[in-house]
Amino acid sequence: MTISSLLEGIAKRDFLVIGRVGMDLSPTPPGTRTQDAQTMMVAMGGSSANIAAGLVKLGCRAALMTSVSDDAVGWYCENQLDAYGVDRTHVKRIRGEERTSLAVYETRIAEHQSVIYRNNAADFQMSVADVEAVDYSRYGALITAGTVFAADPSRSATFRAFELARKAGLPIIFDIDYRPYSWPSAEFAEDVLSRAGALSDIIVGNDEEFGFMAGNIAKGRGKARELAASSAGIVVYKMGPKGAETFADGEAFRTGIYPVEAIKPTGAGDSFMAGFLASLSKRRAMKEAVLRGSACASIVVSKPGCAPAMPDAEALEAFLASHPGPTES
Repeated sequence: MTISSLLEGIAKRDFLVIGRVGMDLSPTPPGTRTQDAQTMMVAMGGSSANIAAGLVKLGCRAALMTSVSDDAVGWYCENQLDAYGVDRTHVKRIRGEERTSLAVYETRIAEHQSVIYRNNAADFQMSVADVEAVDYSRYGALITAGTVFAADPSRSATFRAFELARKAGLPIIFDIDYRPYSWPSAEFAEDVLSRAGALSDIIVGNDEEFGFMAGNIAKGRGKARELAASSAGIVVYKMGPKGAETFADGEAFRTGIYPVEAIKPTGAGDSFMAGFLASLSKRRAMKEAVLRGSACASIVVSKPGCAPAMPDAEALEAFLASHPGPTES
């Protein structure tokens, strides 16, 4: 897909997002260790749900496709999607031993602990029949995070969704989002995620994730460049505090970060993706879109929660107006 047609799809500002929604619990007040917790903050979580919520906050439309358990936790997630304005037409309730994911993470940087419960995860029960029931022509682009590929039937269903999205002319946007605990082995994950990357038009990941796909962290940047040259129209290679390098349309450029006093490490990648895509959807220049995504990431790590901490358009503009600016790349 050409860059121009890719951006045309994103400019429709209507995204279909595939992947998990879950419940997040974090000890309060910020700084409290889980083992010392007396009270918890509860919020919606899950990478794909967070991205969808972030997009809606920034003025786009987003629908989530996943499965949730038919119980109080699944119903909570449905209610939260409604509260954020995320379309849940394609969220299926399932009955059985599978359960909606639960994450317990601390709002602190030093010795941070995140504990995620993914045994018999409900979202892995999304089926080929589920994705074939969707009218892809209604949307401008498809987004997914790598976790959906860790188990079947979700893996096969998502690859089928890629085929159907491609037939409908939708750009495919892939957040690598490698979580080792979800996969049967690193070797299997490397193969599957590489296949997904080869089918994607936009790929976003950090240096460790690209390095993992390349078989060696030292080769991560080369893998990102290779994907941009061979299949993807846009590849964003994130390097934490060192910023990011973006490969697009045969060129590459570096960008810095917006330094903040972070209170947790979680949610940054989801917020980056939402801010980056929302900016591209308004036809902002590529470099500006990456920087605005970076600003969204900084906002999220400076506040409790993930989805609740994601900025709306007004909050993002206020942050950019008051911040001294990004670091030198």
